Amino acid sequence: MKITSAAEMAAIDQATTAQFGVHGLTLMENAGSAVAGFALEQWPQAGRITIVCGRGNNGGDGFVAARRLHAAGKVVEVLLLGPAEGLKPDAAAMLGRLPFRPMIVNTVAEIARECSRSLAGAELIIDAIYGTGYQQRSGASAAQQLAEAAIAAINAASAPVLSVDVPSGVDADQTTSTAEGVVCRSNAVVTFTAAKPAHAFAALTRGPVVVANIGSPAEAIQSKQNLNIITPQEVAALFAPRQVDANKGRYGHVLVVGGSVGKSGAAAMSAMAALRVGAGLVTAAVPASVLPMVAMAAPELMTEPLGDANATSFSTADAARCLELAKSRTVLAVGPGLGQKPGAAEFVRKLVKGAHAPVVLDADGLNAFVGAAQELNGSRPLVLTPHPGEMARLLGRTVAEVQSDRVGTARDFARRHHCTVVLKGFRTIIASPTGELWVSATGNPGMATGGTGDILTGMIAGAIAQFPQRLEEAVRAAVYLHGLAGDVAATRGAEESLVATDLLRLLPAAFRTLRRRAEAKLIRLN
Repeated sequence: MKITSAAEMAAIDQATTAQFGVHGLTLMENAGSAVAGFALEQWPQAGRITIVCGRGNNGGDGFVAARRLHAAGKVVEVLLLGPAEGLKPDAAAMLGRLPFRPMIVNTVAEIARECSRSLAGAELIIDAIYGTGYQQRSGASAAQQLAEAAIAAINAASAPVLSVDVPSGVDADQTTSTAEGVVCRSNAVVTFTAAKPAHAFAALTRGPVVVANIGSPAEAIQSKQNLNIITPQEVAALFAPRQVDANKGRYGHVLVVGGSVGKSGAAAMSAMAALRVGAGLVTAAVPASVLPMVAMAAPELMTEPLGDANATSFSTADAARCLELAKSRTVLAVGPGLGQKPGAAEFVRKLVKGAHAPVVLDADGLNAFVGAAQELNGSRPLVLTPHPGEMARLLGRTVAEVQSDRVGTARDFARRHHCTVVLKGFRTIIASPTGELWVSATGNPGMATGGTGDILTGMIAGAIAQFPQRLEEAVRAAVYLHGLAGDVAATRGAEESLVATDLLRLLPAAFRTLRRRAEAKLIRLN
């Protein structure tokens, strides 16, 4: 799904009306109906609902939602921030269709009085104050002061909050994780037509963020940003039901190269992740000294010993052996648990240079190219999976510099080295060699634990093994599923207790969740 700026979204709405004949009132009716429908689905027991509306089109969406919820038998109250005169035409028309009068609030003092009455008794609050039209400005106007007082009152209330488009006080175009100023808390967000940058990059809510199609045809949805967000519909389409006469040979063979004394688990988890995501066969090539531990991790894995029985790491002589093995493999995953003992970096560089199959490079496989990033360039497809520290080392920069421009950093590196970059972290970014960029909004803080990166490496390799001709789609799907498995794990336990192998155990549940979401009317982003 394309990510559009607020200005591009306004242009899309205009084009939908001017070029495709969909009236603005129809778009607003569809938007408000989507909000009401989502509220009824998520909070069916909420009998008393307060909707706080601004004077723009976001408020108009709120008026429609109020009418729809009233028709569904809910006790609904609308607080309008400012006079009814002078509303935008479509919003004014929807206000006129309300079957009851709104409570008009004109001063901060009235906000305190009305909110203590209305919000205190509400079982659900709908935030329809600002929407995508908000931009932070210095010096608060009377209208902004009124809105900020309303936001503060909502934040002090106990009822859950559903935000229309974006939580009020958030700039829809922000690409940072946190917003400045007065921001409405939110338990869920319903936006329309396409994602905006804030939906992709900002920490808006711990609840669902969904997109409703309100009538804009695909031809009208244009963006020049080369930014996209991964959706369950896209991932489910890649992982379509398998043919009834399927066999393991159809789903590729992954070669995982890694492991060392003290880090054998990394190679084992990566290899098992490739199997769990659907690869037909997986071989783990590890030092002979740690091979028994890797083999014992899962009987489904095949293993290949490297070095002699006393070898604790890799030597350059092992690269020739791995390249010979790679001739009959679909994809290589290099780096999990590799270590940085003498000879390891040279071994990795020789292996990556000589490979013809796609290579997924992670952990100490990436560290092998510190100071030698130019050697990453080559004709075989290459996928890098750095966390910010590894990215900083590859570039000779600080982590802070990488984090200050994650989009630009990933995009520039992918273009320069003709590779796909998966820059891990909050809102993992996937940058392609063409400059196209995708964001995954799945995942949670519980995944900040050792081993989750090794599992991601294996999942990416396993997805590529199944779909080698659709490499970019496979990478995106693996990243999305990895985060979704983490989300499933967090809902079944606690973020603090999540460990990497929980993702392997719950990947089947993540696939089921994916397919359920792909069939839903609204597109869920996180």
